Amino acid sequence: MNELRAIYTIWKRENIRYVRDKARIFSTLLQPLMFLVIFGAGLGGTLTQSNFGIDFMKFMYPGIIAMNVMGIAFFSTVSTVWDREFGFLKEILVAPIARTSIVIGKILGAITVASTQALLLLVLAPFMGIQLHIIIIVKLFLFMMLLAFAISGMGLLIASLMKTTESFGIIMQVLIFPMFFLSGAFFPLTSVPLWMTILSRVNPLTYGVDAMRQIILNGLPAELAHKLFLFPIQINVIALLIFSVAMVSVATLAFNRRS
Repeated sequence: MNELRAIYTIWKRENIRYVRDKARIFSTLLQPLMFLVIFGAGLGGTLTQSNFGIDFMKFMYPGIIAMNVMGIAFFSTVSTVWDREFGFLKEILVAPIARTSIVIGKILGAITVASTQALLLLVLAPFMGIQLHIIIIVKLFLFMMLLAFAISGMGLLIASLMKTTESFGIIMQVLIFPMFFLSGAFFPLTSVPLWMTILSRVNPLTYGVDAMRQIILNGLPAELAHKLFLFPIQINVIALLIFSVAMVSVATLAFNRRS
């Protein structure tokens, strides 16, 4: 019972911190909208042909959702570094609770914040000319939570190894854009160089983008789907689950050792 209460308290604290930070909410929502408007309008006509006639806005939309989830999930785990710097983490560690509960509470908080904010992008979809039915929205939301799980596990692992928020911020910036551009957000990954194929396969964002793109572009002819999609949705789910469990397990070990 104490462990569940601890998980809930940490989860609630992460959400309260996020809700109170209005600038953070605004900036993390504005960035994906800028990508959609600028790239969608500026490159849409140019790249539609290279994407096999698929509307570029609709093609890019899953990648923008995934980018939003990734950015927020990463940023949410920086609270671990803050808590260590300001002594709050030390206060938690003396409490009679397992450190695993702290890790779970942090990750659940990151999942909630990331998937909830990304849900706002789904609400805005009709204004961008993208029609989503309720079943599609539910499926996308489930994948957003799964992707947030994977990214927050990675973020917590990095945070457990960092001593300052500045160091965490540098690492996060180094990772975010390569992961985004190697996820297939802007172009299909079915006919890219071998080195890019290898890097994309170890990128968790690739599986999230591929799955959400299949959900949004459902009903394409088999030949076209083969050129746009990488794996069956089930494979994407398994890959994200394996990556998530691995990251959380390693993060828990690192957290126990460093804290």
